[in-house]
Amino acid sequence: MHSTPHNSQLPTRDLLGRPLGSLRISVTDRCNLRCAYCMPEAEYVWLPKQSLLTFEEITRLARIFVGLGASKLRLTGGEPLLRHDLASLVSMLRDEAKPTDLAMTTNGMLLGSQVAGLRSAGLQRVTVSLDTLSPVKMEKHARTTRHEDILAGISAATGAGFASVKINSVVIRGFNDDELVDLIEYGKRVGAEVRFIEYMDVGGATRWSMADVVSQADILERLGRHYGGIHAPTRPRASAPAQEFAFPDGTRFGVIASTTQPFCRDCDRGRLTADGTFFLCLYARDGIDLREPLRSGASDSELSTLISTAWRARDDRGAERRLEVSERGALVSLEGLKADPHKEMHTRGG
Repeated sequence: MHSTPHNSQLPTRDLLGRPLGSLRISVTDRCNLRCAYCMPEAEYVWLPKQSLLTFEEITRLARIFVGLGASKLRLTGGEPLLRHDLASLVSMLRDEAKPTDLAMTTNGMLLGSQVAGLRSAGLQRVTVSLDTLSPVKMEKHARTTRHEDILAGISAATGAGFASVKINSVVIRGFNDDELVDLIEYGKRVGAEVRFIEYMDVGGATRWSMADVVSQADILERLGRHYGGIHAPTRPRASAPAQEFAFPDGTRFGVIASTTQPFCRDCDRGRLTADGTFFLCLYARDGIDLREPLRSGASDSELSTLISTAWRARDDRGAERRLEVSERGALVSLEGLKADPHKEMHTRGG
């Protein structure tokens, strides 16, 4: 029987006073797309299968994280729906970790066939990545011809009774920045809130250039010109990554401006990789291995201390520090990614 961690010191705060409020849990580093900004290469070094955490191990760690204040859990990948029987993990997290919020980010390709099971298992919110409404662009951008399956997955999700369905679109100059209005209108039709994400220089974005970034200011200017103004913001951003806005007709949308207007000072997110490495920041060079102590018999209290000690020493401001780089290029070279798959964004859960 594992001992229960002592929670009298909640909330767990870092050196900048930021609480450990949410945890992104990657359940696999594999993906069925090859998006240009995330996984553009033909071959990858995958995490060894035996190193991946079991559902029981994920649930145990999640329960400890929740006990330290990380009451919002989000399942990610790679593509999380490639992990077999993901609904069982959702059910385990709901019943044993008991988060206040349980969400998932997916590319939507496999969502249509799994959405009912995920919802009944306790998944509360879904975010689907959709960068373009053009099947031709999608094939070139992500090397897939299954654009219709993604749209079908979004449609299934919006009819499944989730608390919210959101669409994430990474905006890249010359690729999809001519689709901002089209994506908003698509979101209106299907009942999903669109969030535009500035192109970031992390992980697999080895061809990243500041010239390709469409800033929040540019996005708002273009949309405001079309819709006749924007009300901003509809509510304080707090620790959420997206700044929320609304058009005159009340339609809401968000912008995640990690590149030009970082929100590091409010970031409450930890990241757990599929093999049990705890990262304090998406930009962090190294993480904390939780799998080894987990499998070596550490108690819940010992694991809780390991996690809370790491968080209390946290002073990460990765995106802010990138702003200070004068000749800014990709964060990690292709050779660096091949040498250490933990530096990949698809391994860290995006």
